[in-house]
Amino acid sequence: MSGRINIEQVIDGSTFGRSQVLIVALCGMCLVMDGFDVQSMAYVAPALIQEWGLSKEVLSPVFGAGLFGMLVGSLAFSTLADRIGRRPVLIGATMFFSVCMLLTAFATSIPQLVGFRFAAGLGLGCIMPNAMALAGEYSPRRTRVSVMMLVSCGFTLGGVIGGLISAVLIPAWGWRSVFVVGGAVPLLLGVIMWWRLPESIQFLAFKKGSQQQMRKNLLLVAPGLQLPDDAQLVLDEPAKTRGGAVASLFKDGRARVTTLLWIVNFANLLAMYFLSNWLPTVMREAGYSTQNAVLAGTTLWIGGVAGTLALGRIIDRVGFTPVLTATFVLAIVSTALIGNPLVAASLGAIFLMIFISGFTIIGGQPALNALAATYYPTELRSTGIGWSLGIGRIGSVIGPVLGGYLMHLQWPQSQLFIAAAVPALVSLLGIVAIRYSAGFLLRTRQAAGAELSH
Repeated sequence: MSGRINIEQVIDGSTFGRSQVLIVALCGMCLVMDGFDVQSMAYVAPALIQEWGLSKEVLSPVFGAGLFGMLVGSLAFSTLADRIGRRPVLIGATMFFSVCMLLTAFATSIPQLVGFRFAAGLGLGCIMPNAMALAGEYSPRRTRVSVMMLVSCGFTLGGVIGGLISAVLIPAWGWRSVFVVGGAVPLLLGVIMWWRLPESIQFLAFKKGSQQQMRKNLLLVAPGLQLPDDAQLVLDEPAKTRGGAVASLFKDGRARVTTLLWIVNFANLLAMYFLSNWLPTVMREAGYSTQNAVLAGTTLWIGGVAGTLALGRIIDRVGFTPVLTATFVLAIVSTALIGNPLVAASLGAIFLMIFISGFTIIGGQPALNALAATYYPTELRSTGIGWSLGIGRIGSVIGPVLGGYLMHLQWPQSQLFIAAAVPALVSLLGIVAIRYSAGFLLRTRQAAGAELSH
């Protein structure tokens, strides 16, 4: 074997070996800690309010600062990753937010909490785009979407695990211990990643990196591959744009799909945070017990985990647009029915609708991230995911505010959930538009196991 060796062909023909499992595991652990730390303020809020004698409203800027920091981080540092690499940005972001979490443990005032949460959000915001991009670029085409969605599932699991750990830590050592653990673990993880996490081979090829480093990384994927000294590792993907430039997301026929991806992400994250923030409260005010209200919120996220795990496998076989079209149709129906009087007559029926809503809306978000990852070329992959998520996170800020405003207007339960279904309708229309607007560009792109326009 000599001459030019196509990197992607080697990866696509490889078995999913031990080195790839390690890479995916490290990326997944980044997202577990991402989910833990994003939810950490919610876990400590009751204890903090009691210890400092605060009113609930005082913590609103603290919550908002973290979300705003994530928005800025998604937009800014995903672009940086397409310039200098997935590995340094992912490791740097992990180390940075871990230090911010440790500093939060020593905060003594609300302004300090606002500052530390905003800073932590900057690092947290660029974890998802780079972890998904790196995991996907080391995965064979036939399982790529499943792997990326499995990695992204770490975020949801991190939120669940964080809640369980916080329930043990806070009574024993106080609220500050949550931030100590939430900072120490990713700090250790960052050291391990520095030692064992390789750079993307495709990124190195695109940036004309060291052939020796590319050979070393490719042998992690295919240990038995024979590489003659004169062999040149190449990427079968011409560089048409300047990597990292946001304007490039709108070049070469990508403008319409880029715009639609932003709209769909915005709408879906608005619906997700509308439901996740207010569902327990609405259930409680509808006359259900506190226990059932909490279980309703938990069921939503359990549905999200199930959706993330199931949808990836289906997309690998069928394709993005048919699966996401069916997903958002189910999201519209199930979300609107949560508050329906006929459904409300049965607690089991309500929980079923909540589970399906979580399955489709929360589980659909990693699929949207994977769609962006497979749609954009190597030089724009992190930027494409990051900006889609960044614009979407504007929806995550608006969702809870909109829900609170509608509750302030005293909308009945049935109308609240119909309102929550409207963003899912927008997502559905966006996916249909992507299917029929992308044309030749989507039909010829086969980065995922199934064609994107399938």
